[in-house]
Amino acid sequence: MNYKMVMKIIGNVLKYELGLLIIPIIISLYYKEAEVKSFIFTILLMSPIAIALCKVRTTKNEMYAREGFLTVGLTWITISFVGALPFVFSGSIPSIVDAIFETVSGFTTTGATILTEVQSLPNGILFWRSFTHWIGGMGFLIFILALIPSLGNNSIHLLKAESPGPNPGKIVPRIKDTAKILYVIYFILTMIETVLLKIAGLSWFDSALHAVGTAGTGGFSNMNASVAAFNNPAVEWIITIFMILFGVNFALYFQMIKGNKKDVLKSEELRYYILMVLVSIVLIAINIIDFNGGDISKSIRDSSFQVASIITTTGYATADFNLWPTLSKMILIMLMFAGAMAGSTGGGIKTVRIVIIFKAIKREIDKILHPKRVKSVKMDGKVIDEDTIHGVFLFLGGYIIISLIAMFIVALDGFDLVTTSTSVIATISNIGPGLEMVGPIGNFSEFSPLSKIVLSFCMLAGRLEIYPMLIMFSPSIWRKNY
Repeated sequence: MNYKMVMKIIGNVLKYELGLLIIPIIISLYYKEAEVKSFIFTILLMSPIAIALCKVRTTKNEMYAREGFLTVGLTWITISFVGALPFVFSGSIPSIVDAIFETVSGFTTTGATILTEVQSLPNGILFWRSFTHWIGGMGFLIFILALIPSLGNNSIHLLKAESPGPNPGKIVPRIKDTAKILYVIYFILTMIETVLLKIAGLSWFDSALHAVGTAGTGGFSNMNASVAAFNNPAVEWIITIFMILFGVNFALYFQMIKGNKKDVLKSEELRYYILMVLVSIVLIAINIIDFNGGDISKSIRDSSFQVASIITTTGYATADFNLWPTLSKMILIMLMFAGAMAGSTGGGIKTVRIVIIFKAIKREIDKILHPKRVKSVKMDGKVIDEDTIHGVFLFLGGYIIISLIAMFIVALDGFDLVTTSTSVIATISNIGPGLEMVGPIGNFSEFSPLSKIVLSFCMLAGRLEIYPMLIMFSPSIWRKNY
C-alpha cells in the first residue's frame, strides 16, 4: 500500500478546498458579514496540515485500485470535516456532528438538512452550503485531476473510484484532459442556468445559489420553503429542465459537441431515463389533479418538478408531496431507487444498472425456457461482459445490505417506519427529502447523533458507490506489509 501517495493526494485536495473558501470570503466581504472570520480561521488552521501533506516525499509513484479506492474514501471524509468548520466557527451550526452531517449532505449532493430555518443565515455561509453541491457534483478528485500535474495511469483508479455508475471511461486518451472537458461542460451549463434564472426574476445571488444546487443535483436552498418560496412558474420550469439535463451522462454532451448525434440517440440508457421521467410525470400529474382542485397546469408543473427533482436526486421542492395520494408517493419512492444516468451528477442506483438488471433477469428466464440457446446481455448493441453484470448485482446487494443495517440502527430513535426507512433511502440515494418527518417540509434535526453519523456514512457510501467506504473497514488495508 502506497500510503505516502495517498497522503500527498489528500494534501493537494485539501489545498484546493481551502482555496475555494476564498469565494464565500468574497461574498461575506461584499455583504459586510462578520462570519468572514470563520472562513479565514479555517484556512489558517488547516493550511499547515495541507502544506505538510503536500510535501510528503514518495519513494514510488505507482497507484493501484486499492490505493485509488482508499484515497477517494479518505479524501471525502477529509473535505467533509474541513468543510464543516466554517459552520461551527461561525455559530451557524454549533454541533460538530450536525455540521459534518450538513457538509457531507452538501458534498455528496444529498440535500438532507438538520437546519429548521435557513433564511436568517449569513449569505457567505448560505453560499458555501450550496457551493459544496457544485464541488461534489462532478467529483472533487476529478476537479483536482484537471489542475494538478498528471498522475499518469494512476489517475484512472481515482476516476473509477469516484465516478458515479459502472465502467467510467475516458472521453479522450488523457485522464487530465477528460477531467477538464467534463468541468468545462459543467461550468457552462451552470452559467447558462444562472443567467436564465436571473432573467426569470431572481436576484443574482439567488440565481447563482440555485444554479450550483441544480448543477450538483443537491437541493440546498436559501429559502425555508425551497423553490416554492419564489412562487414563480418560469423559475420552476427552468430548474426542472436543468435538473433533467444534469441527470444525463456528461459523456453524451461531449458526443453532441463533436457532432455524434446518432451515437447519442442510440443510447439505451438515455432512452430509458427519458421514458421513466415522462411516464412518471404523466401518471403523477393525473393522480394529483383532484389534490390540486382540478388545476391541470399546476398538476403538470408540480409533477414535472418533483419527478425531475427525485429521479436526479436533487431534492428541491415546490409542493409537499408528503400529502400526495399513495400512488404518487410510491412512484417517487421507486424513482429514489432508480436515480439518474451513470456519468451524471445524480445519485441513486443509476438507470444503466436498472436496465442491466432487467435484461439479465430476462436472459435467465430465456435460459430456463430454452436451455440450449446462448444469449448475451447487450447495451447499445454491445455485449456486456459477465464481470460487469456480476458487479451490478453485487452493488445492488451491497446497497440493500447497507440500507437494512442503517435502518436497524436508525430505528433505535423510535420514529415511525416510513420516516426511518425513507430517511435511509433518501441519504444512501443522495436525494435529500424522504417522507413523513423527513418530507419536503421536514428535516433531520430530531435524529440522534448516532443516527446522523450513520446517515452521513450512507450519504458517502451512496455518492461513492459503496466500495471506497467499505474498503476502509478491511483490516488488511491498514497492515504495513500490505
